[in-house]
Amino acid sequence: MIVGRRRLKLLGILMMVNFFIYVIVEVSKNSGQDKNSKRQVILPTSRFWRKYIPHKAYWNKQQQKLEDLYNPIFALLFNMTLEERLSSNNSFWNSCDPDPSISSDLKDFEDLPDRFKDFFHYLRCRNYSLLVDQPHKCKHKPFLLLAIKSLISHFDRRQAIRESWGKEIKLGDITIVRVFLLGQIPPEDHYPNLSDMLKFESETHQDILLWNYRDTFFNLTLKEVLFLKWVSNTCPDAQFIFKGDDDVFVNTHQILDYLKSLTKEKAKDLFIGDVIRDAGPHRDTNVKYYIPHSIYEGSYPPYAGGGGFLYSGDLALRLANISDQVLLYPIDDVYIGMCLQRLGLSPEKHKGFKTFDIEEKQRDNICSYTNLMLVHNRNPQEMIKIWTNLQDPHLSC
Repeated sequence: MIVGRRRLKLLGILMMVNFFIYVIVEVSKNSGQDKNSKRQVILPTSRFWRKYIPHKAYWNKQQQKLEDLYNPIFALLFNMTLEERLSSNNSFWNSCDPDPSISSDLKDFEDLPDRFKDFFHYLRCRNYSLLVDQPHKCKHKPFLLLAIKSLISHFDRRQAIRESWGKEIKLGDITIVRVFLLGQIPPEDHYPNLSDMLKFESETHQDILLWNYRDTFFNLTLKEVLFLKWVSNTCPDAQFIFKGDDDVFVNTHQILDYLKSLTKEKAKDLFIGDVIRDAGPHRDTNVKYYIPHSIYEGSYPPYAGGGGFLYSGDLALRLANISDQVLLYPIDDVYIGMCLQRLGLSPEKHKGFKTFDIEEKQRDNICSYTNLMLVHNRNPQEMIKIWTNLQDPHLSC
C-alpha cells in the first residue's frame, strides 16, 4: 500500500515536470514569433541544465547530504513530511559522540593536524550547555547588543572594553547592552584555574556567557552558532547587533549615528563590515586559515572579516534558523557568509570597518578615528586612550 502511494506521488511529480517543460517550449515558441516569421520552435543548441558532478571534498559531500535532508522533494519521495524526515535523522546530525566513520570517509584524515581531527570528530555536535548565562540581559529591548568574542584569560581586554567603547547605557529610547562570549579553556593550554576569578567577574559585571565547549580557533564557528541560538531564545527583540573580537577598537558613537540614519527597509537586511569577495581556501600549510583540498573545494561566498561586523536583530533570527542547514566550517567568518548566501543575501562593504588597520602614520592621529566604526587591532591601553581622546569636547578635526 505504501509502495503504491509512493509510485502515485512519483508519477505526480513526473507529470508536473512534463507540464513545466511544455510551458517552457510554448513560451519559447511564442517569444520567438517576432524574430522567426515561420513560427518555428527555436531549440537550444546545448543542454540548459547543469551536469551533476559529485563532490570529492569531505565538507562539500557532507553539506550536500544535509541539503538533501532539508529538500521537501526527497521527503515526499520517502512518503514523509519534511518535519518527520528531519526528526528521524536528528540523532545523526546532532550527535555529540565522536564520528567513527571520519577516518575512512576523509582519505587523509590520519595525516591532518590535530585541530582538524578534533573538529571533524565532533562536526555535528551543537548541544553545548550554558555554564554562565545572563537571562535578563535584554529585559529592556536593546537598540544595540554588543557581543564580543573573548577567551577566559583575557580579563584585561574585557575590562578595557567595559571602560571604553563597550559601556552599557540607557539614554532615552537608546539602550546598549554588552555580553562577552566564552568557551572552556582546553587542558593542553596549561592555564591556571581561573574559574574563581571568572565567577567574580561575572557576578560583578553580569555580562559573561560561558558554554561548555573547548574554546579553540576552529570552534569559533561553534561560538557563532551558539550565540545566534542565545539571541533567538533570550534576546529576540534586539534591534541591532555588533559582533566582534576583544582586540578591536569600536567607535560606538559612529555606529549609533549610522543606525539612526537607516530606513526601515534598509535596516531589516542590514549586514555590513569589511567584506572579502572572490576568495577561496588557503592551501599553504603554514597559514592559520589553511584548508586542504580533501576538506573543501570551490570558492567562498562573500563574507565580512571576523574582526567585527554589524547586522540587524531580524537578520540574526533568520541566521539562527538557517544555520541548521549549513554544516559547521572551520573558519567562522566564512561560515556566516555561507549562511547569508543560503538566505539569498550578501554582506555589504562599509569603509568604516578597518579590520586590516589604518596607515601606520595615522595610528596616533585621533582624527583618523572620528569617522571609523572599527579598527583592528588595539591593545587595552590603546582602546582606553583612543576612547578618552574622542570624548574630548575640545577635539577639533
